Amino acid sequence: MKDWLDEINWNADGLVAAIAQDHRTGRVLMMAWMNREALSLTVAENRAIYWSRSRNKLWRKGEDSGHVQKLHELRLDCDADVIILMVEQVGGIACHTGRESCFYRVYQEGDWKTVEAPLKDPKAIYAVGHHHD
Repeated sequence: MKDWLDEINWNADGLVAAIAQDHRTGRVLMMAWMNREALSLTVAENRAIYWSRSRNKLWRKGEDSGHVQKLHELRLDCDADVIILMVEQVGGIACHTGRESCFYRVYQEGDWKTVEAPLKDPKAIYAVGHHHD
């Protein structure tokens, strides 16, 4: 039997770009990386699990913040090197800054302008010592 994970064009580091979108609105929430184990576990557990390059370990989205991403659908692009996760973002906050989306800055007149305020204070989301989910 063919392994569906073998269909993916993993990069030199064994990773694939993963974009999380709100399954209802289609809004892009965040982009992260997945290795083979992270993607396999995402499907097995029906929730987004990424690979943290900075911490060099699996990162179960929401493990510190409670802002879990429940998987609704998984899509692979034509070059098989980007995946999209259609998710239900529990708590409505995907970004560690306390915003709905990590994409809250817009290029305007030669500068990046913040166009969305945090929904929640990041300090209230994480235990002391945690910067990222």
